[in-house]
Amino acid sequence: MFESLTAFVFRSRGTRFACGVLICVALVGLDLGRRSGVTPLATAVWPVGAQVAAGQTLVLQGRGHIPMPQQTPAAHASSLLALPATHPASVMAFWFAGARESADNVQIAASQFDWRTQQWSAARFVVNRHEVGAQLGFGIRRLGNPVAWLDAHGKVHLFVVATGLGGWAAARIVHLRQRDAGQDFSKLSFEVVRVLPLSWLWNTSFLVRTAPLALADGGMVLPVHFELGIKYPVALRFDGNGEFKGMVRISSRKHLLQPTLLMLKEAEWLALMRDQSPMGKVAVAQTTDGGQHWRDVPELTLDNPDSSVAGLATGPGRLWLAHNSSLHSRNVLDLSESTDGKNWPLAQALAHGSGSDEYSYPAITWADDSLWLSYTDQRQRISWQRFAFPATSSTSTPAR
Repeated sequence: MFESLTAFVFRSRGTRFACGVLICVALVGLDLGRRSGVTPLATAVWPVGAQVAAGQTLVLQGRGHIPMPQQTPAAHASSLLALPATHPASVMAFWFAGARESADNVQIAASQFDWRTQQWSAARFVVNRHEVGAQLGFGIRRLGNPVAWLDAHGKVHLFVVATGLGGWAAARIVHLRQRDAGQDFSKLSFEVVRVLPLSWLWNTSFLVRTAPLALADGGMVLPVHFELGIKYPVALRFDGNGEFKGMVRISSRKHLLQPTLLMLKEAEWLALMRDQSPMGKVAVAQTTDGGQHWRDVPELTLDNPDSSVAGLATGPGRLWLAHNSSLHSRNVLDLSESTDGKNWPLAQALAHGSGSDEYSYPAITWADDSLWLSYTDQRQRISWQRFAFPATSSTSTPAR
């Protein structure tokens, strides 16, 4: 009798817990629906100096590993930030590093590529979870997935995933801003702006991964995703000062995450997404009115093993996508090119391994007349590659 009663109580508690979780997920979904209104029409811009004529092929300019902080055996999820011509560096890279993913000592690391020496600087940690927690007023267990953006005043902003109890699915997005607009990398530091206000449930279960889309007004659109129970992509709008202005859901599907945004025309964009369904492809959504409304369109024919992709448009008819192209592993990383966003022939093999090798979570940007890529290499370091075109490729130091 006691055993039967105990089993009944545990079943009841389990049922109540499951119902509670479902109710929370439903309420978060309803809240997102309430918050996801139509944002103002936005027009995107091409990267500065990136209008390369169609038909020009890529030329490898350099490759290697970005320096790691000393005695740091693990690294993941890099982000690349193109810097203006007045800056001493061409590109800045951010990633999270520590003993392993989710370890207590994980911090956000950074390095920059000096255009005079053509070398990466020694890496240094720029964001610590304890400092972030102290500024927020509550504890942070993990940090990850830094995404960088340069505002209209030349300050670097970082958007990072921060978790408490519940792991990655219960994460929040913390917005940080450079303390001053100086260009001394040794003094680069960040202060917390706030946790992005994305849902009533303590802003839980939104994560960031890929680079923002630059807008003509100096603002940007930051692609993020929701990940509690169901997964769907969202576009966040920011002005040139980094002020959050609203959000719109990108897709009605419930198994998509980590969107990357590509510009076809000023007000016509694509979102290419990681798909957790058994399809094994890259999912697609499209807007034709500058992000005010989105609609689902057929997936790409590219194979993808439920893994993050990174895209960039460098001009009309020149779209690039870094992606894992093996159905069942992340040991093959390729760069494909498209003129229309639908057909994606291979442009460059980036990293091909075998077995348990992993080359994943790519990032892509344009700087100094070059296409730059970074990616996780074996979860131990961040690798990079740089490509130019025949008209701009040179082994000499580029002029600025």
